[in-house]
Order: sequence, then C-alpha cells, then structure tokens
Amino acid sequence: MGDAFDEGYPQDGERPAHRVQVSPFHIDAAVVTNAQFATFVKATGHVTEAEQVGFSAVFHAAVAAEPGDVVGRADGSPWWLTVQGADWRHPAGGRSSMAELQDHPVVHVSWRDALAYCRWAGKRLPTEAEWEYAARGGLDGARFPWGDDLVVKGRWRCNIWQGTFPSRNTLDDGYLTTAPAKSFPPNGLGLYQTVGNVWEWCQDIFSPTTYAERAADEVVDPVAPGSTDPGPGAGGDVPRVMRGGSYLCHDSYCHRYRVAARSSNTAESASANIGFRCANDSGDTAR
Repeated sequence: MGDAFDEGYPQDGERPAHRVQVSPFHIDAAVVTNAQFATFVKATGHVTEAEQVGFSAVFHAAVAAEPGDVVGRADGSPWWLTVQGADWRHPAGGRSSMAELQDHPVVHVSWRDALAYCRWAGKRLPTEAEWEYAARGGLDGARFPWGDDLVVKGRWRCNIWQGTFPSRNTLDDGYLTTAPAKSFPPNGLGLYQTVGNVWEWCQDIFSPTTYAERAADEVVDPVAPGSTDPGPGAGGDVPRVMRGGSYLCHDSYCHRYRVAARSSNTAESASANIGFRCANDSGDTAR
C-alpha cells in the first residue's frame, strides 16, 4: 500500500509504501449510479446535504444554470463555481438533469450522504486499505490498475483531463465530465474506473501522517484512528479520505489518478466530481 514511485504529493502522505493484509470483503464493481441513488431516495426520502444548503460546486466549463445562480468562485481553484440549484438531480446546475445520465456516477453527494445510502443498502464504505487493494486489481506496486503506462496502445484507460487545464480539454478520452460508471475495461478483479471519473469516499478519517505512524511490520485491516461511524449529522468538519482522482485530474496540478494517490474533503462537502462505491464484509448479504 502506498506510493512505490515516490511521485506523490508530500502533503498527501502516500509514503512510506508498506505491507498491508486485508480480510476477505466484497466491493461493488462500479460506483453508485444516478439510477441506484434515485431508488434509494424514493425509498427513504433522503435529502442530500447539497439540496439542504441549496448549492454545490460545478466545474466552470460544465455549468448549465441561469447567470444569477452562479454565486461564487472557489479561492485558489477558480475553475470551481458555486452554483445555486446544483445537486445530484441537477449535476451542472438548475438547467441540467440527470435524466439522461442514469448510468453515470451520482455526484454532489457528501460523505454522510454516501453513508446513508450504504446503510440503506446493507453495506458500508470501504476502508482506504480495502479500496486500494481492490483498485490495484491484483497488480502489486503498479502505478495504475492496468500497469505503469497511462496510455496503452494509443488508448486511454480512464476518464481524466487531456489538454491544458483548466481552459482546454481535447476530450481524447471522450468525456468532459462524468462517463458512465462502467466505461473503459475493468481491472483484474473486475472493478470499473477505480481511477479517474469521480473521486470515491472511503470510511477513514484522513491524516497525512497515517502511513508514517503505522508499525514497520505488516498491518492487518488498518483503518485510521477515529474512523468509526459518527452517526447521522455528526463529524461535518472532519476530513475523510477520497481516492481515485476524477475527470478533472491532470498531471500539471493533480497527479492523483494513480492507485496510490490520496486526497480528502470534509464529511459535509459535495461537488460535481465526488461519488462513492460500497463494500461489505464477506459474510454479509445486501441489496
């Protein structure tokens, strides 16, 4: 587990690479889609945190909203606009709809929204260690789920940014924003798009020193201290691990579409490039 190439960002804490053992577990082949999340909402009446506050973050080139609905711009990352009415049903703003994106990842979901879905489905979020084991697809130490080269025989294997970020996307991989959840070939364990497309929430609390604080010997089923389920509505300002990168990753500023890459956001945060997939213990049954 961790960065075998020493090419991650120091603040992300991807090193040292270390041996980890995980107990048997199940993990979904793909991230949760809009269609699946809609079934959950219909069954439970769940209202996402983005819907409750009335706005969320949308990439500037993808906004579909009335001009007056764009109410802010993120400090330090001006390509993110704060858009009123942006939520999982309206991923680009009030003039957009997920109706034609049924098989795309659900986005604008917070860590707590993801947790609520998992509870309903009889599942849970994967631990960071489980996620990385599954994402690697059986390849120890490789940079990507398919090997070390980003492009294979002239073909893109993931949905990330090509061109000059954030002004020009050549769309070599075919997508400006999200791709259907089962686009591109699966990895060796049958998982789709564990890098690129959307960031994926994990169970763990994030710390850049997690790996350095682990013992030198092999670690069994690691999870960051304090990562247990805080219950509905709790822990809003606690950073949670996100893995896999997204359609906005580009090596000029965000080389985080590697299986070792780590990032984080607070539990109440949501944006147009964050989703999740579910996991559960090997003996559990679920929807």
